[in-house]
Amino acid sequence: MTAGTVILSSIFILGGVLHLVRPEIYRPVMPVWLPAHDAMILVSGIAEILGGVGLLVRRTRRAAAMGLILLLIAVFPANIEMLRINQARGVAWWAEALLWIRLPLQAVLIWGTWKIGAGVPGCRGARVLISDLFRRSSSARR
Repeated sequence: MTAGTVILSSIFILGGVLHLVRPEIYRPVMPVWLPAHDAMILVSGIAEILGGVGLLVRRTRRAAAMGLILLLIAVFPANIEMLRINQARGVAWWAEALLWIRLPLQAVLIWGTWKIGAGVPGCRGARVLISDLFRRSSSARR
């Protein structure tokens, strides 16, 4: 296990714990069109914790990576909403700059998670994560 795996896993675990301990931080950034804000905050926090722990276990690393990548994509609208809300409030330029930086940072987290999930011995490469996901979803439809 690499230091990068431990660091990324820790980011997800700590982020998940923060969802559970301080859900009020996340309520204002939930897009209004999403239902059940508190339930979604709780579920996403638990998913982050489980995914972070899953990255640490070689046997579950690929599945955890796929789940975390999907989660990162799913929560992206909340990052946009956070930027929009803070722009409307007229936050300091540096605070707004950090929120702008956060948007492409999501892509960096996805890439890092992808790389860790694809690094499992016996895995043919990063593309396997997505191809496995599509293969499973198409076989489920049959």
